Amino acid sequence: MDINNTLNEILVKLFRDINTIEERAIRTGEYRDVTANDMHVIEAIGTNTVKNMTSVARELEVTTGTLTISVNGLVKKGYVNRSRSEEDRRVVLISLSDKGIRAYLHHQEFHEKMIAAVLAGLSEEEQRVLGQALFKLNQFFREAY
Repeated sequence: MDINNTLNEILVKLFRDINTIEERAIRTGEYRDVTANDMHVIEAIGTNTVKNMTSVARELEVTTGTLTISVNGLVKKGYVNRSRSEEDRRVVLISLSDKGIRAYLHHQEFHEKMIAAVLAGLSEEEQRVLGQALFKLNQFFREAY
């Protein structure tokens, strides 16, 4: 098999599996009610911050309406706090609850383990090349689609 076919096979399988694998790793114990999408919203809100809905929607590249649906579910599940800005009552502010912060840290731990597994056994040069290749792949998707 040539390198083009090999890379195609690996990338197609990786893209197909990554959300499933991540969700399976995250949905344990206290976090059985959280989807990978929920975790990405939690991650975008971040810890020790209060953000407005528009900035989080922009970061996630979704509409404010789409984010509202996700945030409504996360508020009901106890992961996110929602309030109105005192300066401008039209602005909705969101932050993580204590449960949301714990979920954020749980998700962060998954990512740390994933990166450690990817880098294990690679030389510094191999790590640099991998980083460049993934950067180019990400650039391709951002520019082409």
